[in-house]
Amino acid sequence: MTALETAYGVLYKVSLGILGVLLFACMLRCVIGPKIADRIVAVNMSGTVIMVMIAVLAVRMGEGYLVDVELIYALLSFLAVVLLTKVYMGVVRERQETEAAKRREADER
Repeated sequence: MTALETAYGVLYKVSLGILGVLLFACMLRCVIGPKIADRIVAVNMSGTVIMVMIAVLAVRMGEGYLVDVELIYALLSFLAVVLLTKVYMGVVRERQETEAAKRREADER
């Protein structure tokens, strides 16, 4: 094993370690985020970090099929974030309609 291969091995391990710490931070934000929007952004960011981790592993292991797995994961992550956003917007819209109905009811009295 040459010195360059050893250096690349260390680089891959360090980058995966840093990405693991970032993923943990995203998961913390997802659990304790003060607002739902913060949680949605944290889910999106964790999906992105996982995609980068898969890419690093694909290069490290020399396996091309992991890139296909990464692309499928990217599509699923995107769809999950879109779905969460649609649900969130529906909840916000319902709250606004309820508050408007309460205000109209109070004005009628």
